[in-house]
Amino acid sequence: MALSFFGKKVPSVTPVPEVERAPAAVELPPPTELSGLDFSATDHGRALGRAAGLVEVQEVGAGIGAAYEEAAVLYANGSDAEALALLEATVGDERANVGEGIWLMLLDLYRLGGHKQRFESSVLDYATRFERSPPAWLDLSGRLVRPGQPLPPLVNLTGQLGAQAGKQFEQVAAIARRAGAVRIDVGRVRGVDDAGCGVWRRLLAELAADRVKVTLLNVAALADILGGRLAPGKAEERDTWLMMLELLQYAGDQARFEDIAVNYAVTFEESPPSWECRGAEPRAVLPQAASAPASVTDPDVLVLEGELSGAANDAIKRLAAFATERRVLKVDCARLRRIDFVCAGTLFNILANLQAQGTLVSLFDVNAMVGALLRVMSVDQVAHVTLRQ
Repeated sequence: MALSFFGKKVPSVTPVPEVERAPAAVELPPPTELSGLDFSATDHGRALGRAAGLVEVQEVGAGIGAAYEEAAVLYANGSDAEALALLEATVGDERANVGEGIWLMLLDLYRLGGHKQRFESSVLDYATRFERSPPAWLDLSGRLVRPGQPLPPLVNLTGQLGAQAGKQFEQVAAIARRAGAVRIDVGRVRGVDDAGCGVWRRLLAELAADRVKVTLLNVAALADILGGRLAPGKAEERDTWLMMLELLQYAGDQARFEDIAVNYAVTFEESPPSWECRGAEPRAVLPQAASAPASVTDPDVLVLEGELSGAANDAIKRLAAFATERRVLKVDCARLRRIDFVCAGTLFNILANLQAQGTLVSLFDVNAMVGALLRVMSVDQVAHVTLRQ
């Protein structure tokens, strides 16, 4: 079903992964305010019918060009390659009056996709055209995860998971494959039936075959829930047993794993999986940016990260709750990789209400692709948005 925000009919789209902060060694230029950029391109005000044939957008206000809008929509839909092709064609068109905003989107999409060679071949043109230092190269693709780098994208699973959760698991798989790794927080899962366990196990097996690193977080509570359903001696719900053994490996609980493995062998008369410690929940030491992140010491800072989607997104709900009784709210978006149209519409509504209540909200370190969508959705009219350099 399509939803409508500000005259725009948009589909629900797939959300993941996080954005790295700039290392200390890189001297960054001042942050770029979204409202201060020129996004104009040819065919000014054209509707976004080309955006995968899914989006209809009314004519927009002055200063926002069609290519800018279309690329923002394509990226929000997860169509990174199409957005990149559109931006490259736009900046390569000698007849187009391309502003700095389009260029920043292109350079940031190169960084988000890990396209270093393309980035380096374009920064000189950017510097010559706008007579300012270009953004520094950072691999924000999430493909390489080393100590001192941000963690892989984080995906939250919630509620009851059954066979119908197949689409949810497909979204997780898409995020994981794009980034080469994924963290899955299961702390808010209230239960998984045997069919759901089967779907989940197949997902984990497919990602393992593709050499995609998976980390399950907060598994103890879910392991207790599944453990209560195991009935030794009754050869039923085999996938639940096997999923339970998977969870214990991610939890690093070998003693409990071995007890249940023995019961599994007796119940199903077959060898259980071998113990393999999947490791404890990983920690990351973030590199220092040009200045220390305000979220470390500032109680008025909230962090958004990963890929946000849907009207009922938990992170956006937390933002609304966090803003209660605050006159100033700063939102650190350095790790926010993507936000879809539906979630952006919810964000606009929340920020508009906060603005009406006199709360000053600023979103900082926003990547240029997310910043473009926020401008299309008029979020920059109800909050101060500053792009990451």
